Amino acid sequence: MLDGIAGTTIFILCLVGSLVFILLFLLLRAIKVIPEYERGVMFTLGKFTGIRNPGLTFLIPIVQIMQRVDMRLATAEVPRQEVMTKDNIPMLVNAVVYFKVIDPEAVIIKIEDYIFAIRQYTQAALRDVIGNNEMDTVLMERLQIAEAIREIVDAETSDWGVDIESIKIQELELPAEMKRAMARQAEAERERRATIIASQGEVEASKNLRAAAEELSSAPGALHLRTLQTIRDIASDPSEKLVLFMPSNLANFVDVFTGKKES
Repeated sequence: MLDGIAGTTIFILCLVGSLVFILLFLLLRAIKVIPEYERGVMFTLGKFTGIRNPGLTFLIPIVQIMQRVDMRLATAEVPRQEVMTKDNIPMLVNAVVYFKVIDPEAVIIKIEDYIFAIRQYTQAALRDVIGNNEMDTVLMERLQIAEAIREIVDAETSDWGVDIESIKIQELELPAEMKRAMARQAEAERERRATIIASQGEVEASKNLRAAAEELSSAPGALHLRTLQTIRDIASDPSEKLVLFMPSNLANFVDVFTGKKES
């Protein structure tokens, strides 16, 4: 008799302990803490029943479930891909999308994987925008191209509860043949500018020389002084050259002596 009572008591204690453990487990499951940067999307028996804000919150175990949504600014990298421009030039392009969730309900209910969808839609928009522009436009107006892509993606993803902050084109890689052609073009352009600058310098120098010649010819003895200065400059330079100076009127004596000119 005593053994039967003891066995029943042990069974009741085990049952009570199990119930207490289950209740504690359900209580812990019912208590949730949501960080400031997250929102909780609540579902009761599979039906949306509201958004839980940051802080301590409670839910009914088994009956209610909660999915967390990160509200911080996030990034999605668009992998490198080959894109054909309007003038049929292939280039490798990769980009980064900066976005954040503005509607937790829509981002959970309306789309399965919004990050993957943003990446794929941006990739398609990037192909369309670059494909409608020529290579020179893409290279020189990278910011405008990125803004055009952002507007296309933002118009579509606004229904998903996502706001596209910006899109940055990280890299534009051209084929090796096109790089060499552009290098030759840039070199030819630099040579053209150097030739123009040199010719302009020659024009300015000729004007200055003409003005100097007129100034020297207008002053008696100025040319002779300039000649003496030139002789001094040559003498100061130690070299193996031999310079002979002759009077400027020697040619007149030679002409008279040869009979080419009357005395």
